[in-house]
Amino acid sequence: MSSCGDSATAYASDPTSSGCADDRNRGCGTYSNCLMRWRSSTRMPESRAVSEKPYPPGLPALFEVVRRLRAPDGCPWDREQTHATLRPYLLEETYELLEAIDSDDDGRLREELGDVLLQVAMHAAIAAEDERFDAAMVSETAAAKMVSRHPHVFGDVEVADAEEVLRNWEHNKSLEAAAKGFGDESVLDRVPATLPALAWAMNLQKRAARVGFDYGDAEAAAASVAEEVRELAVAAEGDELFREMGDLLFALVSVARKRKVNPEDALRAAGQRFKRRFQTLEAAAQEQGLPLRELDPAALEALWADSS
Repeated sequence: MSSCGDSATAYASDPTSSGCADDRNRGCGTYSNCLMRWRSSTRMPESRAVSEKPYPPGLPALFEVVRRLRAPDGCPWDREQTHATLRPYLLEETYELLEAIDSDDDGRLREELGDVLLQVAMHAAIAAEDERFDAAMVSETAAAKMVSRHPHVFGDVEVADAEEVLRNWEHNKSLEAAAKGFGDESVLDRVPATLPALAWAMNLQKRAARVGFDYGDAEAAAASVAEEVRELAVAAEGDELFREMGDLLFALVSVARKRKVNPEDALRAAGQRFKRRFQTLEAAAQEQGLPLRELDPAALEALWADSS
């Protein structure tokens, strides 16, 4: 089976070729070798004119490539994709984008933003083929939403600070929901349950706080953490322990929120610090000829102290 890199290069030089398929018209079958790799494999040799690229310049380029991949004579793998089958790739690309943001690498960030945009283009193309909506409608819907929720920019509403902007945002969202027939829904209904647990808890708390249900300050939130720690210490094994652990984590999210710290980011940063320090410990043990699995807790603790 040919790699998508080879076939996509052929596509770049011959816009009539059949995209990512081998000589038996089999798709490349792997997302990483197909849909996401067109950007590197379609680069033209320096001697080729830019106008020979099989897509227009600028933002339309990606949407044209997706249209070509989804065409009847395009890539068999891409043509088979649906909203549901693309779901895991959207999640994967989102996490890769988050890593790129943390890396502070502009080239990597640009690439990963493109990968996420590619997901948008694919979903819009699938919907357009079913005559439901297209990419232009997606863009216009988002633009209209931003205008309606920023009356202090596009209208004559005045706001004192960012907090008032958020309150107005929630108010405008509730008006929009009522207009769509969702007036009786909970303020928490629009928080996606598919978010990572810390982000989900954070957003549930934020929504509740915007209608006044919240701790008075960070100290009150911290007091609830202390209470949950005491309850966890005496919790019985099983369901009670499980519930108390969840309550403690939820309370910690409250403290993070009141102190304006993103708990997801804070935990990830802590994990990164642990990873770096543990790898330093591993390197030190290897240099000293000490197999980690054979070291007792005291020896490991000494290596850990030296790795700081």
